[in-house]
Amino acid sequence: MTSEPLDRGEQAAWVRLASILELLPNVLDAQLRRDAGLMHFEYFVLAMLSEAPRRTLRMSALAAQTNSTPPRLSHVVKRLEDRGLVERLPCPENARATNARLTAAGWRKVRQAAPGHAATVRDNVIDALTGEQVGQLTDIAEAILSRLDPDRAMSATYHRYDRGPGD
Repeated sequence: MTSEPLDRGEQAAWVRLASILELLPNVLDAQLRRDAGLMHFEYFVLAMLSEAPRRTLRMSALAAQTNSTPPRLSHVVKRLEDRGLVERLPCPENARATNARLTAAGWRKVRQAAPGHAATVRDNVIDALTGEQVGQLTDIAEAILSRLDPDRAMSATYHRYDRGPGD
């Protein structure tokens, strides 16, 4: 790791990325709150469960997929549980573990929220780029993720759409 200061071009790139990291979560949260009564992280938890076999994951696996600490995830799952969107139950394979399962109401909620969320992502990110830039963004994100996640702990989460059906 070098301790050299950023040059003007590097500083310009970094400040733009930092600005996106500050602005985009608020845009996503506002749309999801307005349209579905969810925060983005709550939607992300529901989406991860919706894509899991039997819409069920161990809490530890869900924490890994969402890059959440167990206490934060437990708090969010409790809120979702109170709303009838998720239920916790003992893991049949490991008595010490707990599973989180998307309820029928949770499945309806994630399906209701998905189109608006996708439209917001498209409007604010994808449609701002050319097709070539979308590919470049994928490559840039992959390069950064290789540093931020060197053990590839979240790799399944960010690589799940790399291949289409039948690939």
